[in-house]
Amino acid sequence: MADIVNLNQARKAKAKADDKARAAENRAKFGRTKGEKALDAARADKLKRDLDGAKRED
Repeated sequence: MADIVNLNQARKAKAKADDKARAAENRAKFGRTKGEKALDAARADKLKRDLDGAKRED
């Protein structure tokens, strides 16, 4: 026999897990220091400059 599942509890557990996952993503995305953000921006800028400098034609 299959186990009896309370759908209301299952729905709430899934919502809670989704909220925790979303919170972890937001911590990784927005929970950075100003220095880390500046470093990422500088790296992206350097990559863009290097790529533009290696172009063969305009």
